[in-house]
Amino acid sequence: MHIAGSKHDTIAAIATPPGSGGVGIVRASGPDALSIAQRLFSSTRQNFGGLKPYRLHHGWIDDEGGQRLDEALVAYMPGPGSYTGEDVVEFNCHGGPAVLRAVLEAVLKAGARTASPGEFTYRAFMNGRLDLTQAEAVAETIAAPTRAGLTLAQAKLSGALGKRITQLRDQLEELRVKLCVAVDFPEDEVECLSPDEFLEGIGTVREGLRTLLGSFERNRCWRDGALTVLAGQVNAGKSSLMNALLGRERAIVTDIPGTTRDYLEEALNLEGLPVRLVDTAGLRETEDAVERAGLERSRDLTTQADLVLLVVDRHRTLSADDVALAQNTGPENTLVVLNKTDLSAPPHSKESPAQETDWFAKAGYETVGISAKTGQGLDALCQRIRERIVGGGAEPDAGEVVPNLRQSQALSGALVELEALETDIQQGLPYDLLGVRLETACSMLSEITGDIAPAGVLEAVFGRFCIGK
Repeated sequence: MHIAGSKHDTIAAIATPPGSGGVGIVRASGPDALSIAQRLFSSTRQNFGGLKPYRLHHGWIDDEGGQRLDEALVAYMPGPGSYTGEDVVEFNCHGGPAVLRAVLEAVLKAGARTASPGEFTYRAFMNGRLDLTQAEAVAETIAAPTRAGLTLAQAKLSGALGKRITQLRDQLEELRVKLCVAVDFPEDEVECLSPDEFLEGIGTVREGLRTLLGSFERNRCWRDGALTVLAGQVNAGKSSLMNALLGRERAIVTDIPGTTRDYLEEALNLEGLPVRLVDTAGLRETEDAVERAGLERSRDLTTQADLVLLVVDRHRTLSADDVALAQNTGPENTLVVLNKTDLSAPPHSKESPAQETDWFAKAGYETVGISAKTGQGLDALCQRIRERIVGGGAEPDAGEVVPNLRQSQALSGALVELEALETDIQQGLPYDLLGVRLETACSMLSEITGDIAPAGVLEAVFGRFCIGK
């Protein structure tokens, strides 16, 4: 895909997800969108005067050979007030795959070409309808797994993040202009920034960047989902717990050790908190190459996790692997799940659940007793998972501006430049040597909004979109 080289011809695509549905949409955008629609569409109204803007027109879609394809509602949205900033036509058809393919094929034969993924939104960006943060927010809105993620995406779609970044960049640009004046006209009587005034201006922007970065860290789990990894010995009940949390049979459960040889990942909505729930291979020594690879992946995932659920069979001897895993992840990132509370200890057993879990209590690990089989204790476990990840905090405010990973990396880069610049000023470096860092910081902020838009950045942003958006 080379979306950065997109021409302003007419593009078309199916804009609704694959599969059958009540309604499906074929979208066209570009200079020929209206003429294509007028050739394919015939109204049911006797005195039809052509497609009027921003109205739904009921009628029929025929291909240029006269074959009837579907009964539909057609909407025409002229540029520059449309989503893309160009003339846009949407054919609202019956939602069957064959119908939509036939209508799309007719639109393409009439002069359009197939749109690349994200090309409609790319054109909206290029035509000034959206800045780059808003374009990314479109993709984040589509992908939002929970209401909280949707709230964060909508705040950015409103343009709030782009406006804040622009404000901070403009403050730096003002400092840069004053710096250039001081360097270019050192002998003229012009108002010149003192080092203290320079530091004050830099400090204001620096704190603004730190606030945005703090918002990224604070709300990362709400936006991207919290990586929560189920780990422990074989047959401790990890897969059973995953199925119980999901409310369906996702993982295979048997008494055979090593049933789960690779990891399984599923999305879980935990009272509005998106959770990436991962079931990993059970800890044990094995000669099986596939299972060994799965165990290595499991260990890697536990080091990356926001929370590790260490599943322990409370009726089995605590293993060295369990202890080693707990020590590697630490009490802050580990919640010990004592499974099989529905079972009583075998008669004449010398072991007791209390004795087996003493080590965790003494080492400062929180434990929760559950039965993955009966569901006992699951509500309490879900509550503790949520509280451990977000501290019991409320969902993000509707107006909170939260950057994504790409944006936060650019913010971090700009912050590094400003912190280095403060050191340079304090060390008394000449003004003519300070402008480079200021310019670099400004450029990094401009990449966030798309005012400076390298092709690689655009490819990365719009390549995330589906075809038709």
